[in-house]
Amino acid sequence: MAGQNLKSIQRLNAAWHNSMAGIKACWIHEEAFRQETLISIIGIPLAFYVGDTAIEQILLIGSLLILMIVELLNSAVEATVDRIGLEHHELSGRAKDIGSAAVLFGTVLTAITWGLILL
Repeated sequence: MAGQNLKSIQRLNAAWHNSMAGIKACWIHEEAFRQETLISIIGIPLAFYVGDTAIEQILLIGSLLILMIVELLNSAVEATVDRIGLEHHELSGRAKDIGSAAVLFGTVLTAITWGLILL
């Protein structure tokens, strides 16, 4: 694996560039990620206004970030499955469905968190 022998700052720099490449790829190829990013761009600053306490602000922001994390992981699963083959296979479909279910749970968590704090 390229970069596995890097040390200290070089390793951190390589990891940063890999992460940015992953975010860029997800932005280009995944509409849901673009939507969640835009919601987070609005929601994160709004959380400081809506949340009365630091805990509420952390919960509001954290729920948005968790949703984006789950979407990134789901997109990684989908890309991997598609790389293996585009023909229909039960296990490929199952992997994609499970990833989608994870995003659903992340969305529900975010909606409940924001709903309860706003109400």
